[in-house]
Amino acid sequence: MIEWIHQQWERWLSDMPEIYFNILESVFVILILIIIRLIVLRIVYRKTEEVDIRYRWRKNMTYILTFIGFIVVGRIWFEGVGSLATFLGLLGAGLIIAIREPLMDMAGWGYLLWRKPFVVGDRIEIGGNQGDVIDTRLFKFTLLEIGNWVHADQSTGRVIHIPNHRLFIEPIANYTSGFDFIWNEIEVIITFESNWKKAKEILTRIANDHLNDYVEDADKQVKKASNSYLIKYNYLTPIVYSEVVSGQGVKLTLRHLTDPRKRRKTNMIIWEDILDRFQSEVDIHFAYQTYRITGKPDKGV
Repeated sequence: MIEWIHQQWERWLSDMPEIYFNILESVFVILILIIIRLIVLRIVYRKTEEVDIRYRWRKNMTYILTFIGFIVVGRIWFEGVGSLATFLGLLGAGLIIAIREPLMDMAGWGYLLWRKPFVVGDRIEIGGNQGDVIDTRLFKFTLLEIGNWVHADQSTGRVIHIPNHRLFIEPIANYTSGFDFIWNEIEVIITFESNWKKAKEILTRIANDHLNDYVEDADKQVKKASNSYLIKYNYLTPIVYSEVVSGQGVKLTLRHLTDPRKRRKTNMIIWEDILDRFQSEVDIHFAYQTYRITGKPDKGV
C-alpha cells in the first residue's frame, strides 16, 4: 500500500506542470524559514525580557531569513543560476532587499559627512523632533530633546536616536548652522485707553538696552553666511510693531534677535523690565479678555 502511494505521488509530481512544482517548493521554503524564525525568537524570548534585545533579534532574523529565502527561491525559479555572475547578481539584489534600511543609514551617514546639514552641537528639528545633536554614527544620530512638554526650547532630558535614512525623507531645520541667532517675538497687549505711543517707546528702549550686543555679531554672521546662502535682512535691530486686537486692546509686538539656547532667559529679563517700567506709568495698563454687554434701557425706569 505504501509503495503504491509512493508511486502515485511520483507520478503526480511528474505530471505536474513545472510552474506548480516551483510554487510548491517556494511555499515550502517560506514555511520552513517562518518556522525557523518563530523557533529562534521563542528561544530568545525565554532567555531575556530586554525589549531592545528582542527587537534586534526580530530585525536581524528578518533580514537574514529574507536574504536566504530570496536566494533559495531564486534558484528554484531560475535554473540557470549556475553561473557565478548570475549568482552574484542575485546575491547582491537579495542583499540590498534584505538590508535596505541599514544601507540607507550608511548612505545617510555619508551625506552627513559630505554635505554637513548639521554637526555635533547644532540645534535642529527633524520629523517633529527638536534637540541638540550630541552624537553622529554610522547608522544613527542622537539628539538631546528640547521642547515637547516643557516650554521655551529647554531640555526635557530625553535622548532621541534617529536612523540616518530619515535625512532623505524628512525636512531638517537647523537653528544654529551658518547663523547663530533666531528671531523671537514678545507680544504685549495694553488697553485702548493706554498711551500706546509711550508704551511703544518704552519697549524700544528696553530692547535696545538688552539686545544691542546681538546686532553687531549678527551683522557679521549674515555677511559670512551670505557666501553660502541667500540670506538677506533689511535690518537686524529690534523693532516694535503695533496692531489692534479686537475685544482686547493694542498689541505691541517686540521682534528681536536672540540666541536660540538663551531664548527663555532673554524673554524673562525683558518681561521683568517691562513689568517694572509699566508699573510706574499711570497711563499704561495691560489688557485682558473683557466682555461688554449693551442693551436698551428699561422704559419703565
